Amino acid sequence: MGDLELRNNFVPETVRLGAGHIHLIAVCGVAMAALAGMLKEKGHRVSGSDEGVYPPMSTLLERLGIVIREGYSAEHLDADTDLVVVGNKVSRGNPEVEAMLQRGLPFVSLPQALAELFLAGREPLVVAGTHGKTTSTAMLGWVLQSAGLDPSVLVGGDALDFGGNYKLGNGRHFVIEGDEYDTAFFDKGPKFLHYRPQAVLLNAVEFDHADIYRDLEHVKSSFRALAAILPAGAPAIVAADFPHALDVFAACRPTSFGLVAGAEWHAVGLCDTGTESVFDIEHRGRTICTARLQPPGAINVRNALGVFVLARALGIDEAAILKGLRTFRGVARRQQLLGNPRGVTVIDDFAHHPTAVAGAIAALRGRYPEQRLWAVFEPRSNTSRRKVFQHEYVAAFAAADEVVIGGVLRKPSDAVTDAELFSPEQLAEDLRTRGQRARAIGEADEIAAAIARDARSGDVVLLMSNGSFGGLAAKLLTILR
Repeated sequence: MGDLELRNNFVPETVRLGAGHIHLIAVCGVAMAALAGMLKEKGHRVSGSDEGVYPPMSTLLERLGIVIREGYSAEHLDADTDLVVVGNKVSRGNPEVEAMLQRGLPFVSLPQALAELFLAGREPLVVAGTHGKTTSTAMLGWVLQSAGLDPSVLVGGDALDFGGNYKLGNGRHFVIEGDEYDTAFFDKGPKFLHYRPQAVLLNAVEFDHADIYRDLEHVKSSFRALAAILPAGAPAIVAADFPHALDVFAACRPTSFGLVAGAEWHAVGLCDTGTESVFDIEHRGRTICTARLQPPGAINVRNALGVFVLARALGIDEAAILKGLRTFRGVARRQQLLGNPRGVTVIDDFAHHPTAVAGAIAALRGRYPEQRLWAVFEPRSNTSRRKVFQHEYVAAFAAADEVVIGGVLRKPSDAVTDAELFSPEQLAEDLRTRGQRARAIGEADEIAAAIARDARSGDVVLLMSNGSFGGLAAKLLTILR
């Protein structure tokens, strides 16, 4: 990092006072778009640039009145730009980054902007973990909202109860999704280290983000750093289902929760009614209450239990917590029902890690126990595009009746050698060897056609990708209709 970068890494006073023009590079990321909306709501003039600008983020930003510039160019930095927020998907060599440095413009990362402009003077409640953090963040925010606390919320997805991925409230709490991914080209530490946590809800800790983490111990080192900045005595609510999560927060003497025996707070007796997940909550072996949740499956019950425990630690009334959980509608692309054309139930999900894939399949198996279940998967994340979990995916798809593996996304910004590349064909072959119906189909159009041809009324089709999957959801619904 050069001296020029260090000198300009700050928020100017004009921006702190609520004035000024702020430009966001790579504005179409979920969190960046949320920040753009928050800045606009605070009265700033906001512009942004990105490559491949398309819905839903483009329409969301346009609805907020934010000027979006296609591609990256030095000309996108207006003469009156007071501050640049640099997204973590851009680096040195980007035309706007180079122009920003040459002109000596003040710049910050997204987490820095959040910390300095929105978290100061609030009580940040950080929700972290390899899986479950988006749903848990939205759920915790909704529980606090239902209890009348008017929190601010920033979530890495479209929270259905808030009508978007952020909310600015007047209460003291700021519920924020804490991402372990790196911050920016000039700050390779995890984002959540900027968030000044006054409480942490930690779900899974497993290996992921193979493009930036060497191994599991490297991942754990980031979560240990998060534990190190949590104030003494602050709530540390940690999932006992994942031993590595308990390990990294051991020094904080965490309160444990989960589905496994031995957790201090334990969810038992899960029953899916077809519209709700119903379960009992035990504390050290004593039944405390019965909870109801609209989203399906053990993965969401675990999320809800963690939210329940943290909300209690914050002093929220038990009845208010249970009401918030019962009325929580979920997050877009997390077991989201898209439609039921021709009697085929189509559900969209963000799952990409083997644990999340298995959890999503199990959740829908519980909700639709008698129906044929399709699991359709795109290897798109920077980890799933690699062979890191080639064999683990075999077990992850075990409960599906029909499996379709899409083509591996190729990304110039994260090139993977052929030797390291995940093999859809190998996974399909391994599943067939186990007696499952599985096939690898490279293109979204072909996948949609195959499912439309072979699916029958009563089938459930689960689409899993952390991206657009080539527009598969819309294409499949169109053909089925």
